[in-house]
Amino acid sequence: MKGALILILLGCAFAYCTQQKPSFSEDEKQIREFRQQSNEAIANHDSMAVANYWTEDFHVISSRNFEVAGREANRQLFAQEFKTKKDVLYVRTSNNVQVFKEWNMASESGTWTGQWQEPDGLVKLSGNYYAKWHKINGSWKIRAEVFSPLNCLGSKLCDEHPKL
Repeated sequence: MKGALILILLGCAFAYCTQQKPSFSEDEKQIREFRQQSNEAIANHDSMAVANYWTEDFHVISSRNFEVAGREANRQLFAQEFKTKKDVLYVRTSNNVQVFKEWNMASESGTWTGQWQEPDGLVKLSGNYYAKWHKINGSWKIRAEVFSPLNCLGSKLCDEHPKL
């Protein structure tokens, strides 16, 4: 009986390990690649590189309900954060990308984390995000992003509720 159980478990493990990885369309691959490059630009504190992934009319609603419209305004906001928060890091992890090829639009959803040092401790934020992508001249750009917080730890900043 024990041997049969081991064979069943090994068979299940083999079946799981040999399953094909999901195949993504070229559009989905490009969006996921651009998301990774955007994360790298943030890690490198390169506001110009981050802005390359946004449309001119890019709009964001942050985890603290700040709304900023326009690529340049958002780029300046990132540049200021990089200057004042030397260790700031944001990472977006894509869970789902769906492409509506006929209209050159796509949706992306996933999880995000953010962290930086405040005088009273390390802030660690996390939550979910949604991004709307638009394919322009053959390249995917982010038109809008919304970040919903689900967790905040570390600093008294976490106790300061965002204004509505």
